[in-house]
Amino acid sequence: MRKLIYFLCMAVYGCGTMASFGFQARDTIYPIFQFPQHKMPQMDGDFSEWNLVPDTYAIGLDQMKESVNGIGFDLDPADLDITVKVGWVKDLNRLYFYVEVFDDFWEFERLDIKQDIFELVVDADMSGGNFIKKWNANTSRMPMEELHFRGHGAHAQNYHVFMPPKNKDWAMVWGNTPWIKDFPYANAAYDHHLEQGRPGWLKMEFWITPFDHAAIEGINGSAVSQLKENELIALSWCVLDYDDDDKVRKDFINLAHDLNMIHDGDYLNAFRLMPLSEEFTELQANWSFVEVDRDRRVFAFKDESLGTVEKWLWDFGDGSTSKEQHPVHQYTTPGHWTVVLTVENKEGKSIRSKVWDVVTK
Repeated sequence: MRKLIYFLCMAVYGCGTMASFGFQARDTIYPIFQFPQHKMPQMDGDFSEWNLVPDTYAIGLDQMKESVNGIGFDLDPADLDITVKVGWVKDLNRLYFYVEVFDDFWEFERLDIKQDIFELVVDADMSGGNFIKKWNANTSRMPMEELHFRGHGAHAQNYHVFMPPKNKDWAMVWGNTPWIKDFPYANAAYDHHLEQGRPGWLKMEFWITPFDHAAIEGINGSAVSQLKENELIALSWCVLDYDDDDKVRKDFINLAHDLNMIHDGDYLNAFRLMPLSEEFTELQANWSFVEVDRDRRVFAFKDESLGTVEKWLWDFGDGSTSKEQHPVHQYTTPGHWTVVLTVENKEGKSIRSKVWDVVTK
């Protein structure tokens, strides 16, 4: 599957290999599926929206490595198996995850860190470098706990997602910004019938907000990562598997093939934010506007239609029209205006009217 995704990406989107970006796992640039806005995942435990995502987007156990106990790539799906799909929605700076996991022994009763975990690391602007206090080079200059409050987890984020959570938050953020795991910056849903110490399947979906800078002070001091079509971001994950009553971790399986991924953005995988697939790009008119000069009643209009557009016709509601894709229009009188955009191609046309969005004084 890994080779299929790689060659598909190379052929269609001209993706390079990870060697260009200094990563350790250099064989693949993984695709992130773009959901249409009207079909994006809802955190309700239904998961049916994920049926839109082709199997070529699925990342499985065969692409992961045990880097601690000497097992390497010879992983046994009868012991633990996992499939992950990643999605995004244009103009919404969220990363969506759907995870299916089988474990032959589920550990989720404890209230501390020692339980089965899906550990996710995100560095959306690919800034790289250490972001966990334990590995900060300044530990010789100041106490580690002081470093915690000086940017621990700021430029990249590490989420320990509990599988499943019982009597605790759905995740632990390894950093000084625990607020990023709370709504409206994240959300999660689960479906399972697991029993402690027994085998079974877990399904979960969640979304997180990636940050170029996550500040301890909260959202007002932070910078949300701006996700853009066809751009690369860095992320990876691992699975911490606890299998016995002594609570000794049995496996530490990771996608990056290097455990440095948990604290250093240089070791993450590269993922590409894919455009909409053709089945969702039928002609659909849409537009936005910016008020350029209120006193002069000047507005700039932007075409945001989906699909291949060959003709544009704007009706500004005051008797004026334009055939430009992105026109600028000046109104001469006060009013509440109904603006209509009609787009056409060989297959037909689509119309989008917005009533009284544009107001002049």
